[in-house]
Amino acid sequence: MEGLKQLLKKTGWISILESLVFGILGAIVIWKPEETIKVISYVLGIIFITIGILKIINYFLTKEKYDFYNYDLIYGLMTCVLGIVTIVYSNTISSILRIIIGIWIIYSSFIRMNLSLELRSLKVKIWIYSLILAIVMLMCGLFVIMNSGTIITTIGIMMVVYAVIDIVENVIFMRNVKDIL
Repeated sequence: MEGLKQLLKKTGWISILESLVFGILGAIVIWKPEETIKVISYVLGIIFITIGILKIINYFLTKEKYDFYNYDLIYGLMTCVLGIVTIVYSNTISSILRIIIGIWIIYSSFIRMNLSLELRSLKVKIWIYSLILAIVMLMCGLFVIMNSGTIITTIGIMMVVYAVIDIVENVIFMRNVKDIL
């Protein structure tokens, strides 16, 4: 049981660290919203182009060996095109990023809801707080996805709110790990 208790606490600390990083990214988005999205778009574009170039090079290096099943040239060209599109259409990337962030927050809230229901079945008193925080997280995620006019700064604020809620929920969980086991 002691090993499981340590594992749960370690998992809680890792989750808190992830939330801190997410919160810091949210703060950066609040501070410099347009620049952040541009940087993310450029970095993604450069990564795609680099992968594409590597695939094209790999195609020519292995051309004689596996000609019939070697699609690296096609993958490389498509990845380069994707990289260029990502850089050129960096404004559209903000909409896609908003949806991805919203989905991640909703997913996390469902995980927290499930945990709170498991805590309830174990008759742990804090389950209701965990459920309330999960519902707030769900609303934050839905707001980010549904509101197409969401300003990038609002996304940053929602990221910070999510991070704070997640940290609070993890601290509550870690303090009550002994009641679970």
